[in-house]
Amino acid sequence: MHSNDLAQLPLRQRIKTRAERTFGAWGVFVREFVKHPRMVGSVVPSSDRTIRKMLGPVDWQNVQLFVEYGPGVGTFCRAVLDQLPRTATYIAIDTNPDFIRYLRKTVPDSRFVAVHGSAADVESIIAAHGFEKADYVLSGLPLSTLPDGIADQIASATYRALAPGGAFLVYQFTSFTAQLIQPYFDRIDRGMEAWNVPPAHLFWGWKSDADGQPPLGHH
Repeated sequence: MHSNDLAQLPLRQRIKTRAERTFGAWGVFVREFVKHPRMVGSVVPSSDRTIRKMLGPVDWQNVQLFVEYGPGVGTFCRAVLDQLPRTATYIAIDTNPDFIRYLRKTVPDSRFVAVHGSAADVESIIAAHGFEKADYVLSGLPLSTLPDGIADQIASATYRALAPGGAFLVYQFTSFTAQLIQPYFDRIDRGMEAWNVPPAHLFWGWKSDADGQPPLGHH
């Protein structure tokens, strides 16, 4: 957008656009945290160590569809896209239109699709993009602070949306999340990353494979 075009925008939009230019992803992230703290979860994006540990168990060679809930400004996007097969698809779902607009503008990768919608609707969203199941679903949504029943809807929908042997990768700032997702998955692995602000609790909720066997541990 040129300066003349910027001058034609309403004042509020000009301020938002200038903030994005000046502060980039950090500015967008902080602004949305201030507006929606219960939905964003943390004022600081996840650390590189958290990202590496969270994605560690992913069998990248066999991924056809990777889904993320609450991608924010794309903290995990580059790490996922760097390892995602060229023929795979990455669908990022967020209820915040500002995050979706930012991602569409800043992630120019044909494998990446940013969807404005709810994680609870993951089944219909992936079906709309030509998929029956997802191999992995990543989430940084603050499940423990969502309105009553929403976390359960998301967990159950995620289990149904996963392919056999797939996993729900969840990073949170409270260990209570394990109790929320435990009833819906065949095994829960847990981890911790202290080099994060705040320290992150990591969970991998696994779905049994096609033979009904629980997945092998990854630690």
